[in-house]
Amino acid sequence: MPSFDWFIVAEIIYTLLVIGVCLRIIYETRSSTKTLAYLLLTIFVPIAGIILYFSIGINYRNRSMYSKKLLSDQRLQERLKIQIYKSSFDALHSVGDYGLTYKGLAHMILKDMMSPLTANNAIKILINGEQTFREILQAIKQARDHIHLEYYTFEDDVIGNTVKEALIQKAREGVEVRFIYDHFGSRSIDGAFSAELAAAGVEVYPFHKITFLLLANRLNYRNHRKIIVIDGHTSFVGGINVADRYMNEEKQNDGVYWRDTHVCIKGRGTLYLQYIFLCDWNFCSPNKLYPEQRFFSDRSEEGGGSLVQIVSSGPDSVSPSILYTLLQAISTAKEEILITTPYFIPGESLMDALIIAALRGVNVKLLVPYVSDSRIVNAAAHSYYDDLLKAGVRIFRYKKGFIHAKTIVFDNKLAIIGTANMDQRSFDLNFEVMSLILDPQVAEELRKIFNEDLQDAEEMNTERWEHRAKWRKLMEKSARMISPLL
Repeated sequence: MPSFDWFIVAEIIYTLLVIGVCLRIIYETRSSTKTLAYLLLTIFVPIAGIILYFSIGINYRNRSMYSKKLLSDQRLQERLKIQIYKSSFDALHSVGDYGLTYKGLAHMILKDMMSPLTANNAIKILINGEQTFREILQAIKQARDHIHLEYYTFEDDVIGNTVKEALIQKAREGVEVRFIYDHFGSRSIDGAFSAELAAAGVEVYPFHKITFLLLANRLNYRNHRKIIVIDGHTSFVGGINVADRYMNEEKQNDGVYWRDTHVCIKGRGTLYLQYIFLCDWNFCSPNKLYPEQRFFSDRSEEGGGSLVQIVSSGPDSVSPSILYTLLQAISTAKEEILITTPYFIPGESLMDALIIAALRGVNVKLLVPYVSDSRIVNAAAHSYYDDLLKAGVRIFRYKKGFIHAKTIVFDNKLAIIGTANMDQRSFDLNFEVMSLILDPQVAEELRKIFNEDLQDAEEMNTERWEHRAKWRKLMEKSARMISPLL
């Protein structure tokens, strides 16, 4: 057969392959914008587009054995469900009228993921690594039964080794220490560092070990959570990883100022963070854990007046729980929404929610970095600013350094502190977690911190922004087209 005939055969095979991949994209991709992006890649970027889709587009994690079910007894689950609903609504009614404003939000989270709304928690907002690591090391020192850690980034540097030595000391004292790290984000400790922990009695495992065959996909689905649970009662969650860059006190004059926020929770608000850790542990460790009483302290914190509810989501979730939570909270806001995020690629539903809130008179302020650490992400984020500014959203760009905090304040009543950025990766691809804190005092404290950060930020001028160079607008809109894949 002439070589020309082989070329025709190859064309037919490739065409059939493209059709098959396109049908699979349409059938399996939940987001319409991501569907369109993958279709365009597959059709207009020969071969490479198909490879990219099979590398990062298919949710292999949903096909794995990952499960959040710790209880196999169905009758016990039903009894527990009734107790969770009752205690949650008792907590909501205990704080009066302002609590009832968020009844719909609390009910949605309960129905979606059975995360209880808990009362009588003591909350401490922690600013930057200086405060956060001091509190974490003190809490580790006071541990008596167990210490559970789960981190996206844990570096082999000064603060990483300081925390390592503290964990080793507690393991030698007989405290159970378990540590999960993301294999990509914490690759610097995957070796002698983790081996030293293991030799001292710390149980340490990567969440999902990267192998050559599934390299790209496993890089795509990252465990972005930062969780510490101590003795089932004290917990930490937020944006701060274990790395020296978060320690501004230790930096020289040429170091980048790293602005971030974490929170310490003491009380029953820790329960669901522990639940998340146990589920993640059972996914990555052969040494399975079961919901023993010692892991779930029922002790209320004296003097604690905060209601806490935890929301998590990931590629294994039935629904994008964090996104739904944000949409519901935005729709409930009546006066003010204060958002701090390092990455802003919101997607259509979140954009619409923010625009609607601004148009109905809610004071919406968005604080983002002046310059992102990714040019493509920066350009994609800029493409959303025009519509927000026209609707009345005020946008501020932080200039003191890099702002990495992920916080929101609603109406000076509800505060959110977590690990999720305001982008599609956080909503769909990463394993994330955030804490909802219903307490006017905590919300006012976080509001004050937000306004202090504005002192180091520059507000965007709507008219000047609209008249930026046309080539910039073209680049930004081009970046926006691939933003569902970032």
